[in-house]
Amino acid sequence: MAEINIRNVRKSYGRTQILHGVDLDFKSGEFVVILGPSGCGKSTLLRMIAGLEEISAGEISIDGTVVNNLEPRDRGCSMVFQNYALYPHMNVAANIGYALKVAGVPRAERDRRISETARIVGLEEMLDRKPAQLSGGQRQRVAMGRAIIREPKVFLFDEPLSNLDAKLRVQMRVEIRRLHKRLSATSVFVTHDQVEAMTLADKLIVMNKGHVEQVGTPLEIYHRPRTRFVGTFIGSPAMNFFDSTIAPGGKFVLLDGIQIAIDPVLGRDNADNAVSAGIRPEHCRLVKAGTANSVPATVDFVEELGSGRNVHVDIDGTIFAVSGDESQLFKTGATVGLQLPSEHIHLFSRDTGLRLDDAPALKHTTNQSTVAA
Repeated sequence: MAEINIRNVRKSYGRTQILHGVDLDFKSGEFVVILGPSGCGKSTLLRMIAGLEEISAGEISIDGTVVNNLEPRDRGCSMVFQNYALYPHMNVAANIGYALKVAGVPRAERDRRISETARIVGLEEMLDRKPAQLSGGQRQRVAMGRAIIREPKVFLFDEPLSNLDAKLRVQMRVEIRRLHKRLSATSVFVTHDQVEAMTLADKLIVMNKGHVEQVGTPLEIYHRPRTRFVGTFIGSPAMNFFDSTIAPGGKFVLLDGIQIAIDPVLGRDNADNAVSAGIRPEHCRLVKAGTANSVPATVDFVEELGSGRNVHVDIDGTIFAVSGDESQLFKTGATVGLQLPSEHIHLFSRDTGLRLDDAPALKHTTNQSTVAA
């Protein structure tokens, strides 16, 4: 196990800056997930930790040693790639043990470690097979076995599940988490898939356009997104947003001319500010048209999911997604009421996209009136 410390790290290609002064700390034995859209710099950062990309500025240390000028083989890291990178002419045993062979590890010791690693990743009965004879999940296990056998301080995963089908991705997520628990090594996992991020991470890092947007546990980030981008990127369906202004007195924001109650303490400090108000689909409620404390809306379309459904409603051109099971209200074209509980409304600056408050993510308060008369 090893701590990783990243200080003011920057990466540029010519005049194009990819990473902008990244500062991060990973604890020993932690499972860290770096999440963000394609092109945000997450894989570049991972490759810089591994030594596969040069650092333009800043410093990376692993287990207290600055590694900027160390070769990849001397950093104590093992990397699992998206494309597996297996040798097609070698069998599973040879693929897993290749690094030990190159390092000159004696045959008896090599065989012992190959056998132990195969047992850990569940490939004991497949050591004589070639990669072409394996399923996608089995090939990914070989890639993980090749990383495990080196007994590294740090495991680095670069979108290792993206080439697998949905069922295999679920299975491999479980296996990776079990391996981490068993091996207790520091792990850094890069993905653009928020489900992978939420289920795997001890610590979650959300990146966008070369910047770190937020660091925290998955639930901290889910319940209290620091920026509008994080609110949009975390959660499926995405958080609903509407532009508004905090009314004088700070008790309401407006939606289609109707007053929506907000946290009065927060509103008082930001009265008259232009804001972007957000609420997650699972926190919205659909009720019968005309119900007190509701905004009139029209059902635009319904997504049937089997285990539930998402209903998309239109409020004067603004579309809200609602997750719920009030089936009698879910007919396309129907007029319904939409309730937005005040304790679940997030407010962000319309100019900066930053969250307005420093209050706890979950207030655990009783429902206030969501709409003022």
